[in-house]
Amino acid sequence: MVRILIILTSLLYCGNIAYAQTADTTFIFNKLAGQQVTDFTVDNLGNLYILNNTGQIKKMGPAGDSIAVFNNVRQYGKLYWMDVTNPLRVLLYFRDFGTIVVLDRFLNTRSTIDLRKQQLFQVNAIGQSYDNNIWVYDEMESKLKRVAEDGRVLDQTTDVRMIVDTAPSPQFLVDQNRLVYLYDSLKGVYMFDYYGGFKNRIQLKGWTDFTVIGNAMYGRDANMLYRYEPGTLNLQNYPIPVTMRDAQKIKIMPGNLYVLRNNRLEVFSYH
Repeated sequence: MVRILIILTSLLYCGNIAYAQTADTTFIFNKLAGQQVTDFTVDNLGNLYILNNTGQIKKMGPAGDSIAVFNNVRQYGKLYWMDVTNPLRVLLYFRDFGTIVVLDRFLNTRSTIDLRKQQLFQVNAIGQSYDNNIWVYDEMESKLKRVAEDGRVLDQTTDVRMIVDTAPSPQFLVDQNRLVYLYDSLKGVYMFDYYGGFKNRIQLKGWTDFTVIGNAMYGRDANMLYRYEPGTLNLQNYPIPVTMRDAQKIKIMPGNLYVLRNNRLEVFSYH
């Protein structure tokens, strides 16, 4: 209880979060979805995208059937991020080379974007945009920018440092429900509208595996899963079972929890 109170104290910001609710949640093992897995993600149709230790990405349907394979991962160095927000248009981000590779639903290459040619040299977070373009956060200029598939910058915010006291260095970027969320584990959540207008900052710090489903934000630390819906006074805590606390990655989806540990991808249902 003392640990939870300490966490909550660090999360309080401008009255946005007043108390926490601990939920009783049961996780039931469903299946082993893959071995020798180094990274993965899941789209909103339940398709799995698994990166294995040979550098291959395999797309699998909800029933475990193989749909497609992408073998050119190592062409651009280490894969930093996969965005499958739009299952018809998969984004692969290779941060060391400043390169985004756009794939179709069968993991065929559609286009390649060299961000450096657009003078974007310090980008840690990218994501699908609402209009099938791409959001990038340019840390050198502290601006959220929307770029086309040919790399052209279509729109951008003002310098975030002119709006808030400290600009983010986000690890996660999510476009959801007419808002863009930038998550910096040291500074919290920065929220923008689709026109680049700054909406809010919420100091939910220390999370990893940040995501947004509907209106709710999800994340975790070593011991807890968290759910918070902006505009409410309800931060929910879900204890992570001891057997999952060594996880390399945990992804929360409606009805399922995906856990990568010891290079094994396990799927659990919950209620």
